[in-house]
Amino acid sequence: MADPLGTPKPSEAHTRRNTASRVIGTVGEVLVTVAVILALFAVYQLWWTNVAASASERQARSQAESLFAGGAPATWPDGVPPIGEPFALMYIPRLKDRVWGTPVIQGVERPQLAAGIGHYPQTAMPDEPGNFAVAGHRATNGEPFADFERLRDGDKVVVRTSQSWIVYELKRDRIVTPNDVWVIKPQPFHHDPLPSDKIITLTTCHPRWTSTQRWIYWGVQVAATPASGPAPSEVS
Repeated sequence: MADPLGTPKPSEAHTRRNTASRVIGTVGEVLVTVAVILALFAVYQLWWTNVAASASERQARSQAESLFAGGAPATWPDGVPPIGEPFALMYIPRLKDRVWGTPVIQGVERPQLAAGIGHYPQTAMPDEPGNFAVAGHRATNGEPFADFERLRDGDKVVVRTSQSWIVYELKRDRIVTPNDVWVIKPQPFHHDPLPSDKIITLTTCHPRWTSTQRWIYWGVQVAATPASGPAPSEVS
């Protein structure tokens, strides 16, 4: 004889099964929704930010070229461009597919880095004594430095301003932490200084898809010619 207290009635067992099915179904729907959201976010990061950055870069390049068209030295109230203003174009032959006529914009916040290469405002301008330090994304948002690992000592970096063509030669690189702000000082190396008082610093995130470290490449200025003359051989 079955124990009437130990065996659930058919209606109770059916209710429990229905409840379990509803819970499983709800959890499944939530997981599918989360997966769709993550997929859409990945598409946004990997594709749409580059599409938007491409449009912003074209606009910034046009602004820089308009600045060059007058032929007169660019002037600003404080002697430096305001945040968000494009003031130069950069060419890196080794990274020609990524950095070729890429606008250099004052500032290193999200809007500037989404439109080109950002210039650390507290550092020197091109062709000035000190450290002309810039930053670029390595992944998403235009990713001008996506191929940063291809750079080698001796590679050239060419910067075009309203007045000059400036050529830098890369000398050394290092991977540092985000807190190592000494890398953009006027002369980062005290005991083994770079052989020039006009240097360039390229900075980007490392590893490529994270921001836990920074990859730095330093170079020295090796030539400067008037913008009214022929372009350097590296870009002509």
